[in-house]
Amino acid sequence: MHGRNRADIYPGLEVDIILKKDQRSGKFTRGVVKDLLTSATYHSRGIKVRLEDGQIGRVANIVEED
Repeated sequence: MHGRNRADIYPGLEVDIILKKDQRSGKFTRGVVKDLLTSATYHSRGIKVRLEDGQIGRVANIVEED
């Protein structure tokens, strides 16, 4: 699932984000959402979040639970 809709993302959710420095390469960083930083309900490049480890990026994928 992509991370473009704010309603799909909440603190405690495991996601893959793209950090600003990795935008060209498209490298993902996996982590757990601490804060949502985008206030809009939708963002075409992904909702911006802060992970529990402090990294900030846009959600590329929501990790599906098994």
